[in-house]
Amino acid sequence: MSIQPVILAGGTGSRLWPLSRELYPKQVIKLTGELSLLQTTLQRVNMLPDILPPIIVVGEEHRFLTKSQVEELGLFPEYHILLEPLGRNTAPAICGAALFSSKDSGEDSVLLVLPADHLISKTSEFVKAVQKAAGLAGQGNLTTFGIVPDHPETGYGYIARGDGDRVASFVEKPDQKTAERYLAEGTYLWNSGMFAFPVIGLLEELERYAPDIVRTMNAAVEHGSVDGVFFRFERRAMAESPSDSIDYALMEKTDRAAVVPADIGWSDIGSWKALWEVSEKDTYGNVISGDVLLEDVDNSLIRSEDTLVAALGLRDMMVVETADAVLVAPMERSQDVKKIVNRLKEEQREEFRYHRTVYRPWGSYTTLEMHGRFQIKRITVKPGAKLSLQMHHHRHEHWVVVSGTARVVNGQKNILLHENESTYISAGTNHRLENPGVIPLELIEVQVGSYLGEDDIVRFDDEYGRDV
Repeated sequence: MSIQPVILAGGTGSRLWPLSRELYPKQVIKLTGELSLLQTTLQRVNMLPDILPPIIVVGEEHRFLTKSQVEELGLFPEYHILLEPLGRNTAPAICGAALFSSKDSGEDSVLLVLPADHLISKTSEFVKAVQKAAGLAGQGNLTTFGIVPDHPETGYGYIARGDGDRVASFVEKPDQKTAERYLAEGTYLWNSGMFAFPVIGLLEELERYAPDIVRTMNAAVEHGSVDGVFFRFERRAMAESPSDSIDYALMEKTDRAAVVPADIGWSDIGSWKALWEVSEKDTYGNVISGDVLLEDVDNSLIRSEDTLVAALGLRDMMVVETADAVLVAPMERSQDVKKIVNRLKEEQREEFRYHRTVYRPWGSYTTLEMHGRFQIKRITVKPGAKLSLQMHHHRHEHWVVVSGTARVVNGQKNILLHENESTYISAGTNHRLENPGVIPLELIEVQVGSYLGEDDIVRFDDEYGRDV
């Protein structure tokens, strides 16, 4: 029986702000090494036998960043990215993936559902757990992975084990005293959010317990659209789906739930404290990243992304610096970072959505200076990539090539620019930037005008299917 990997790569990981943002979410960040969490998840999947091309479910805004990371890894000549036009929790996402896979590869495969943002250090044990779970799923069980706990944790839901492989019940996040009792009893496991489902059995049980999700997602797949590796769920149909987790919609109700205990070195890295717990520490218990200078600091997480961070006399603290924000808090308050993110969202601050560096399908841009009537950006264009043919109503732009070669459409002119050459584009002029070379193109863009927002872009032609 073949395994159909389904990687759930939605969400933002708000408790890892300011590194994680709405448009640069936790799963694409390189938190623990040279690869992102999404890439390490795909690496683990690639270790499994008899797998079908992976399916990755992402939000619309993350599609190009996800595609870039999959291709950078170079493990899968074939894969699918399912695009959610809006967030509807895990049950509709999993149902949509099951319906999509059944059209493409039949209904006799096992759907292996894995969040993209988990850390698993014992990969050989992971493979064994998947094989056991797939065996149970092949017998018609809706199988979940229960993590063997090594401490009383109040941040996770729990699974109470019944006889044999059966699930007795799912339990909400406990208080400290209850978590200690669960650990002592030895029959409770952490709820990992990983599953192995028989495709037919999953759809049968969803039809029984969540028929509205099946009905709406069936329409979202039936009327969805294909664009290369992307498959876009139809928006109006998906908008009608209930927004429920797979636990609430199905697993807490079905009598076919089974569990595989898994001691796989698992962490969902759901907070800065969780990252500190799983990371390599110095002799004083500190986790350090970037340009950091410490004096008399113990058991802390200090991370610098953009500039020198100096810390003195700290105990059990976390300090995270990015180009546009700094977080300082006691380690024990790591779960409360989400409160800061909620305030940023309520106040409609850009620090909720963006970093200074914003990734696009053609490359990226970094805002270096921003003022009332001008801003300065560094633009990087991948070899062979081109921006849309576009026009701005309110701003003029001056481009200076720093390295590489630029092919520019500027009104009626077609120009080839090399290092230290420039061009000026007045407001209302159609223009386009392309990198015809084999090395990245870098240039400095100076914008001047009465309005400098990113929504002042009128696109006439775009290589990447964005609105024109």
